[in-house]
Amino acid sequence: MDAVADAIAALDNDEAPDKDTLKEAVRELLRELAAKAPGHSVEVRVPPYGAVQCVEGPRHRRGTPPNVVECHPVVFVELAAGRLAFADAVASGRVAASGQRADLTDVLPLTGPHGESLNDEE
Repeated sequence: MDAVADAIAALDNDEAPDKDTLKEAVRELLRELAAKAPGHSVEVRVPPYGAVQCVEGPRHRRGTPPNVVECHPVVFVELAAGRLAFADAVASGRVAASGQRADLTDVLPLTGPHGESLNDEE
């Protein structure tokens, strides 16, 4: 998760992560989210870098999904690193979440606060 650590380091230095680093960090974290919470009932969108379906439940097939979470890439990195609570992000308008299952509290964080893996194996 080098890109994740690099993106977090930039944020810690009050800098915006460069576009390529942020894109790779978001994509790594979306893959981690899909692996940690497999399923198809919630669509998590982080435009313009990616989207995944995750969380067990009914599969979405066509049209607008009933459960959607959407946020800016930097916000997603902060959520994934446990630096921003999901409920706080929703309450402040930094995350748009709609639908009964669109609460990612139970699957976050995805990484440690500095981008380190939470898996014992790595």
